[in-house]
Amino acid sequence: MNYTTINLTDATRNENPSHMDLLQQTYDNGTVIKKHFIVEEIIPETTIARQWRDNELQSTDYIVPLTDHPDHAATITYRQELRDWPSTDAFPDTKPTI
Repeated sequence: MNYTTINLTDATRNENPSHMDLLQQTYDNGTVIKKHFIVEEIIPETTIARQWRDNELQSTDYIVPLTDHPDHAATITYRQELRDWPSTDAFPDTKPTI
């Protein structure tokens, strides 16, 4: 089904609407739909990787003071690898593992 679009916010942007412009689409059968044009935010891969790393550090915080924890040494090493990861060539493609 074909339709025409009019940018009700700014008619000069009919072909290239901006985020939150109000668009009116009129279909061949007479149906009219008004909706806002939403641009999805693109989050850089490095930001997502840093958020994952921060969550991993936070989820292992409780082990640091527990020197008798069975995985204490491995966790301390893992946490250091997490902190060093952004400065390595492996970042952000290859995550450290415990």
